[in-house]
Amino acid sequence: MAEIQLRDITKRWGSFFGVKDLNLTIADREFLVLLGPSGCGKTTTMRMIAGLEDATDGDIMIGGQRVNDLDPKDRDIAMVFQSYALYPNMNVYENIRFPLKVRKIPGAEHDERVKRAADMVELGEFMHRKPSELSGGQRQRVALARAIVREPNVFLMDEPLSNLDAKLRVSTRAQIKNLSHELKVTTIYVTHDQIEAMTLADRVVVMERGLVQQVGTPTEIYDHPANTFVASFIGSPAMNLMQGTGTGGVFEGANVRIAGLTGPDGPVTLGFRAEDAAVGGGAEITAPVYTLELLGDATMVTVKAGGALVSVKAPKDFRAEIGDEVAISIPAGICHLFDAQTGARLETA
Repeated sequence: MAEIQLRDITKRWGSFFGVKDLNLTIADREFLVLLGPSGCGKTTTMRMIAGLEDATDGDIMIGGQRVNDLDPKDRDIAMVFQSYALYPNMNVYENIRFPLKVRKIPGAEHDERVKRAADMVELGEFMHRKPSELSGGQRQRVALARAIVREPNVFLMDEPLSNLDAKLRVSTRAQIKNLSHELKVTTIYVTHDQIEAMTLADRVVVMERGLVQQVGTPTEIYDHPANTFVASFIGSPAMNLMQGTGTGGVFEGANVRIAGLTGPDGPVTLGFRAEDAAVGGGAEITAPVYTLELLGDATMVTVKAGGALVSVKAPKDFRAEIGDEVAISIPAGICHLFDAQTGARLETA
């Protein structure tokens, strides 16, 4: 069993907090993604779990055992890094086999375990090649196989797809998703890419400035962001956010008026997703087109309402010119309200 518990974890350098008062339980076999911008504390959290950084305060528990004082090699974890960290003088077979030699696994087991790990990431025909003879995607698969061959209790993956081009990221992401289903090993995955988080995770932990902003399934975080930071970080495009005032269930701001809302009176931030609104129909927003982007299956229409850029998905055959005035329909039921001062989500039911 490899349940991981982080209890009151803090990492501090002088007066600067990299991570502050983090409490989190990662279930056995769960695929958990730590998501956030650079400097938010996600990699520091992973490094503390791995034993590469010491926690200033708090307890790190793996499988019920406190591991704060254990060396990385004694924590039964395997890491996959952004840099592939392969040995250039060894071929693929020897790179994958290396952890078995270091851990003094009986030699009779090596061949079977190496081939099984290589087959999982479709490297069987490349075993004789050196890293310099492989593509970036193939090198990353060698790094994955080297972690798999260990058969650890925990996988830690630190932005493993960052060095790959867009097409390889998609295919390798699918491979990681399939591997997690096959291996059923507790996995912590660090990324700043919200698409990776949404497609891979059982649960996502959104972090900013060393603090957890929200923990939930991808659907929960997308549909019910806890605050404006999460709303603006999750989604492509991010949630539209507009400043205004609520009065008797009516939100009013620059170029926008939406009736039928349930929320407090006073200054609020209104949010809605691009796919939940429509061009035409009602006229909750009337504003000139700022830009148009053909996405293939849809056209992204962006207007400037007051100081905010507002994006709406229109049909792929929608046509307009920059500067043309358009009406945008925003049903009250798809709107989110946030506190104008703190950014916290407001209950609307």
